[in-house]
Amino acid sequence: MSMSDKTRREFFEAAAGVSGTLAVGTATQGEALAAPTSSPSATGVPLRPLGKTGVKVSMLGLGGWHIGAVKDPVEAINIMHASIDEGVTFFDNSWDYHDGGSEELMGKALAQDGKRDKVFLMTKVCDRDGAGATKMLDESLRRLRTDRLDLWQFHEINWDNDPEWLMEKGGLKAALDAKKAGKVRFIGFTGHKDPRIHAKALSLPFAWDTAQMPINILDAQYRSFQKDVVPLCRRKGVGVIGMKSMGGGAPEGNFLKAGRTDLTAEQCMRFALGVPISTLVVGILSMDQLKMNAALARAWKPMPAAEQKELAAKVKEQAGDGRFELFKSTSNFDGGHHRKQHGFST
Repeated sequence: MSMSDKTRREFFEAAAGVSGTLAVGTATQGEALAAPTSSPSATGVPLRPLGKTGVKVSMLGLGGWHIGAVKDPVEAINIMHASIDEGVTFFDNSWDYHDGGSEELMGKALAQDGKRDKVFLMTKVCDRDGAGATKMLDESLRRLRTDRLDLWQFHEINWDNDPEWLMEKGGLKAALDAKKAGKVRFIGFTGHKDPRIHAKALSLPFAWDTAQMPINILDAQYRSFQKDVVPLCRRKGVGVIGMKSMGGGAPEGNFLKAGRTDLTAEQCMRFALGVPISTLVVGILSMDQLKMNAALARAWKPMPAAEQKELAAKVKEQAGDGRFELFKSTSNFDGGHHRKQHGFST
């Protein structure tokens, strides 16, 4: 199904109303994004540029799904407040995480003592059509107790026709309208399935601000986002948001828990942060995990090429067939809302 002339005209009219939205970054701009990571401080996590936006964000982000999985809501709020104190101020979330529970919990945390203004707040939208996306945005803003998002991302662009739907069904036009209305600062998309689908989304006549994708040592050797998508994002000036730094697509949870390798979590995170990404979203379920991750970020230094090769060699056999990244090759990790959207069983 091709985009109707009316829909195409409406989309470009909306785009024209948002200054600079269609100005795709040049190769020179993209290469400039490899700016050095800022120096850490005792209570701050280093910052990195978020693509061409002109904004810098903490190199670690707090994952919204995991914070919603903390059993005690009071402890979850305490973790979020401590995260801000530690300098992990990029906050990730999504409309569908725990049926909206993650957004509501984060909203409670950020409503206290001016915390909202201390974070870079991102959430994701699941619908592809304009009316549905707009409704979800209003719901997310209400749950998060804020009048604006720093970043709004279309969630799980995992099927080949998802990029087309964003144009055809009006999702991108709704995002541009929201940006023009001041409800959204920047616009991006996420996905974990196939680098080709990310490339297809990036080829749309739309200058994305960000793209979120799996970044880990396994990904380097199987349907690799870091090899096939990150360079494209850099050329276009798109900020890369990493996720799944421990794999996370194995029946056991992740490839470290499976006991198939002698790599450590520290090595895996260090490797992922060595890819030219803006921030790495990590799952944090306890105060101890928060403090460990923040300390690792503050101590981070680029991994020498020899060490990278050594680590890659350790997981070559396990990584090459995708057994620990099943989110790329199966629908087992696709969200229920998106499965229903495409007519699959939930």
